[in-house]
Amino acid sequence: QVQLVESGGGMVQAGGSLRLSCAASGTIFRRNVMGWYRQAPGKQRELVAAITSFGSTNYADSVKGRFTISRDNAKNTVYLQMYNLKPEDTAVYYCKASQNSIDYWGQGTQVTVSS
Repeated sequence: QVQLVESGGGMVQAGGSLRLSCAASGTIFRRNVMGWYRQAPGKQRELVAAITSFGSTNYADSVKGRFTISRDNAKNTVYLQMYNLKPEDTAVYYCKASQNSIDYWGQGTQVTVSS
């Protein structure tokens, strides 16, 4: 079992920045994929960014150049640094851990960007 706890959400004006953190605990395998997803009201949950244990990353086109995902394997923590936030980034952001063909989700953290 893996437990994920997100933090760092909040309200910011357009153009501002936030950093989300996701701390994992439990049985953490050396090989896994950590990701950030988001879900806006009335929309499907979508991938924002993901990172493998080896540091390979991928991003949604809508956040490329503005968001950076990183991880600290020693702390079992993944981060999402968000710059130049836009109102359309407003959503609940979820952390996901994928290992051994099982997905684990955090409870989500709200990010609200005002115009």
